[in-house]
Amino acid sequence: MSLSIIIPALNEAENMPSLLDRLQPLRQRGVEVIVVDGGSSDATTALSQPGADLVLTSPPGRARQMNAGAAAARGEILCFLHADSRLPENADGLIVDGLARARRSWGRFDVCIDGSHAMLKVIAWMINLRSRLTGIVTGDQGLFVTRSLFEAAGRFPEIALMEDIAFSKKLRVYGPPLCIAHPLTTSGRRWEKHGLWRTILLMWRLRFQFWLGADPDKLALHYARHKP
Repeated sequence: MSLSIIIPALNEAENMPSLLDRLQPLRQRGVEVIVVDGGSSDATTALSQPGADLVLTSPPGRARQMNAGAAAARGEILCFLHADSRLPENADGLIVDGLARARRSWGRFDVCIDGSHAMLKVIAWMINLRSRLTGIVTGDQGLFVTRSLFEAAGRFPEIALMEDIAFSKKLRVYGPPLCIAHPLTTSGRRWEKHGLWRTILLMWRLRFQFWLGADPDKLALHYARHKP
């Protein structure tokens, strides 16, 4: 099955060249790479052009950007990747072969957080364990899904925050995710720069309020006010 990697981006000029450079071997094996810019004020779009098959613009909002990329993608499997994350070198085979062997239609990678703080390993372990126990996938885990299931589940809900959690709840109705133990590496910049415990407590509080039914727009405003 063919694979498309969709990268929502906003002011990610610092990360795009290295990210796209790592994806070139996958492109040479036929993987489509799509960047969807949400209105960057830096050179994200220009720097993305040489290393992507398609560079789009959309209204801001990660869910809108990912849905726009999915609509334009040619692949039968869609993989959504954050700009500060790095897939393993054989990610295409892990996804395509893994779904076929497990007879599943969606999944995610274990995550490894890049950084010097020792607690980042503990945080990554907790993220992976929580995801295995709950079947909930967050955006930094490289969620992938067949196009048919993506459409059947109604695409990403275009809400201001927690679109990844809301969508994985929809996908979970169709079956559990494939959990690939070969890790994706994501940046620990938000934890190290702004404080591990402060960042963790903020995200836990927001997710708990979302679970209780809080309005995602209000949560997004709260996040904007209180994020480190």
